[in-house]
Amino acid sequence: MKSSRLPLHLRILVAFLVAVLLAGGSIPSTAASPDDSRMDWWRDARFGMFIHWGLYAVPAGKYDGKEVKGIGEWIMSRANIPRDRYEAYAPQFDPQQYDADTWVRIAKYAGMKYIVITSKHHDGFCLFDSAGQYDVVDAPPYGKDILADLRDACERHGVKFCTYYSIMDWHHPSQKPAKMNNGRPVWNPTQMIDGQKQQYVDYMKGHLKTLVEDYRTHVLWFDGEWPSWWTDQDGQELYQWLLELNPESIVNNRVGAGRKGMSGFTQEGSFAGDFGTPEQEIPATGVDSDWESCMTMNDTWGFKTSDKNWKSSQRLIQNLIDITSKGGNYLLNIGPKADGTFPQASVDRLRAIGQWMSVNGESIHGTQAALFRPDWGRVTRKDGTLYLHVFDWPSNGKLTIPALSNEVRRVSLLASPETTLNLNRDGETMVIDLPSTAPDDIASVITIDTKGEPALSK
Repeated sequence: MKSSRLPLHLRILVAFLVAVLLAGGSIPSTAASPDDSRMDWWRDARFGMFIHWGLYAVPAGKYDGKEVKGIGEWIMSRANIPRDRYEAYAPQFDPQQYDADTWVRIAKYAGMKYIVITSKHHDGFCLFDSAGQYDVVDAPPYGKDILADLRDACERHGVKFCTYYSIMDWHHPSQKPAKMNNGRPVWNPTQMIDGQKQQYVDYMKGHLKTLVEDYRTHVLWFDGEWPSWWTDQDGQELYQWLLELNPESIVNNRVGAGRKGMSGFTQEGSFAGDFGTPEQEIPATGVDSDWESCMTMNDTWGFKTSDKNWKSSQRLIQNLIDITSKGGNYLLNIGPKADGTFPQASVDRLRAIGQWMSVNGESIHGTQAALFRPDWGRVTRKDGTLYLHVFDWPSNGKLTIPALSNEVRRVSLLASPETTLNLNRDGETMVIDLPSTAPDDIASVITIDTKGEPALSK
């Protein structure tokens, strides 16, 4: 029997218009409401892998034998490389050691529930069969569909396949450099050639339709939205078009032009997309909307040989906990080498994260933001359980938390659930008696099971 309800894309449009009217003409900062079922898997995931891979992995930070300052994937702009010279990297991109199953297994072991890969970065080169000539399938010698292989591996291993896509394109003929520097192009931000914008939007839509329908992408992660020729209205229209194409798609806020710098949240009065995108930042407090911090393991996103500034496994794990405790997702980046392998330093850190997650993953996946933020660590919650992530193990064996209004049924160590810990109430606080030694040097997790949803005593 057919439902009498409106199709989802029409319900989304109606909700948007009602929100605008109720707000007195202002536009809400996020499209995804708390009960939007599209977002359920993404909100539960909490942890994903970001992959920046493309022709820029070939020079790996050097041009004409010289080190180029800045992040690796921006070398075409940073080194002012003309299009024809940059195109010469295409026949050198031959990742014979690329194994999609290996990549996905590494991500899955680390506890990552989704992978976002650069289908097209600012340099315009596509890692999928784009029906054009400037892609990995049509550029010899490799000639294989990297994204199709990764999609299939993700589906085999139960990991969500998602794609990054740059709106700005340094290679497309519709766009020209911002200026010339001693006869060489400064690509960022591009300028749109008069009369060419619609042609380029149609070109993008062809790519995006392919990614949605043929590559079955779950998230469309946009970037490169800052050139002046891309407007709020463009973003709103593209966002609605994508939801009409697939009502289950999730889209980040960079589809529109309203992002406020690296803090990643949409400015008041701008609207497009489903979640905010802080870059290399973690908000100081929780945010009342969906958000995801994208961050690197070292300094660069794309592979750069000289970048050895690796963050410790401790910092990465505590970042994951911190972000989760504030209700966000953590999108942690890897820049593969041109041969198709992950840098060993990245693999080592993901293995360490996976070891921690194999014991403590339930305190991350499917959890919500904390009820309080203690000095000794962070807190997450799920159903009738509080998860206390202790970074600094008390030397006196006493852990103090705000008093709960619920009946406490049990307190234990997540790493040793058979061990019950004593808890005593002391006025407006509760004190947990701890073992003398922390179970984990990075973050030990204590669970408090309560009757009903945990709530603070008033």
